Amino acid sequence: MNAQITNLAIMLIMMQISRRLDMEDPTIILYVRIAYVASVVITWSIYSYARAQIVKKNDLTTLKYVTPPNPLGGQTEEKLEVTTVRDYDLQQIDSAIKSIYTGLAMMGFMHLYMKYTNPLFMQIVSPVKSALEHNEVQIHVFNKPATGDLKRPFKAPSMFGAATGGSDPKTDKKSIETAEKAGKGGVKAE
Repeated sequence: MNAQITNLAIMLIMMQISRRLDMEDPTIILYVRIAYVASVVITWSIYSYARAQIVKKNDLTTLKYVTPPNPLGGQTEEKLEVTTVRDYDLQQIDSAIKSIYTGLAMMGFMHLYMKYTNPLFMQIVSPVKSALEHNEVQIHVFNKPATGDLKRPFKAPSMFGAATGGSDPKTDKKSIETAEKAGKGGVKAE
């Protein structure tokens, strides 16, 4: 089933459950906090285990791809990226781990400072589900082959499906050769 549809279904179910809970009751608030912290710990553990597997495998196969320009970042031209599978995987998993800390900061602000408990409750299931669906976890924890959607470099997920187009990294030989000849990046980062 599509991950976005299951995310929506989980949110609807969690909203129905939250309506039945008294979010002013200190006991319920304590249980929500415990469940949220447990969710974050489980998510962090999943990503950390995947990171350990990446380091253990130490796949030094060279990976070349051309990243599309990012106008929001001030980048107007495509850039050739040369890295190893290990470094690419570590970059992806470290980004996922940072997203945990960002989520913790947002939830901490909303719950502790603004006194909202409902968003905390709504975020109990989503982080664990996202961790289990993460491409690196699929490859390194569940040992799925890196083919199809799991082929590196990963396609950027889009809220609008395939309608956006052009924002995915290019791996075809012609794009890589063109970027190499143009001298747009390509220096392997150590």
